[in-house]
Amino acid sequence: MYRIKEIFYTLQGEGSQAGRPSVFCRFTSCNLWTGRERDRHRSVCRFCDTDFTGTDGPGGGRFATADELAAAVDRAWQGADHPRARRNVVCTGGEPLLQLDSTAVAALHERGFDVAVETNGTRPAPGGVDWLCVSPKGTAELVITSGDDLKLVYPQPDAPPERFEHLDFKRFMLQPMDGPDREANTAAAVAYCLTHPQWQLSLQTHKYLGIA
Repeated sequence: MYRIKEIFYTLQGEGSQAGRPSVFCRFTSCNLWTGRERDRHRSVCRFCDTDFTGTDGPGGGRFATADELAAAVDRAWQGADHPRARRNVVCTGGEPLLQLDSTAVAALHERGFDVAVETNGTRPAPGGVDWLCVSPKGTAELVITSGDDLKLVYPQPDAPPERFEHLDFKRFMLQPMDGPDREANTAAAVAYCLTHPQWQLSLQTHKYLGIA
């Protein structure tokens, strides 16, 4: 059983794949926060701004099999097929690796999708994932130490960039923390990238554009 908050078609807004047309498949549940406001004060990730509770979002629901889930993702794809543009699905959450398994990855591949995963990195990833982005949260220990993007929300007092820069990722990205201090956080992230050029800036372009 796969429990999905929502499935929708949009542009990837952040990270090294920003701008890529993608179906977002948001899994429910997270191991670092319940998603309930009353529990935020005791969560590992207190700055999370995503609603991942329940299965009531557009395209959401409970899918008994991997093929049913892949079919729902397939229905959400709105782009024309093109030999130079593969379909893409972004498995996110919550924490998708609480549910995403190799059976679901294979079913999505059978439907012609590249499979991208956005994870907090505290759970092992199944085989076959095409693009892996790890976003560390606070003091949570990483079990995924290699991948495509390491995308660090900045600043986090318990997660300074130097704690991660020895890991085996293709790109190291700083993403300014959203919220009332976004302008100051963006300036701080820009300054850090300029003095530490192994890091590059990641902006949440979907928020600036006003798209999902």
